Amino acid sequence: MATILVVTTENIPGKNYEVLGEVFGLTTQSKNVFRNIGAGFKNIVGGEIKDYTKMLEESRQIAIERLRNNAAALGADAVVMMRFDSGSIGQDMQSVAAYGTAVKYVSSNQA
Repeated sequence: MATILVVTTENIPGKNYEVLGEVFGLTTQSKNVFRNIGAGFKNIVGGEIKDYTKMLEESRQIAIERLRNNAAALGADAVVMMRFDSGSIGQDMQSVAAYGTAVKYVSSNQA
């Protein structure tokens, strides 16, 4: 599978395309007990909780990869207008969604 281009813009310079539909990638990650203990200590003294930051970075990468797989299943060449959404589920789970519009390139004389 060729890499699916993912952009946050509405247009891809130099490309004409047709819209295939909405695509998304979703992951939910759980914090382990050690991360929770470390976060509790950090909450007392303040500052960045690096384990949580790492978990969110990994979650975003997983969500984008699943977005690409969803787009590929539709026969897309790219995803435009990609956005992230995230939220907590309970006290120890974080959900990250990547979503956008799958598009297929067309030649300029067909646009």
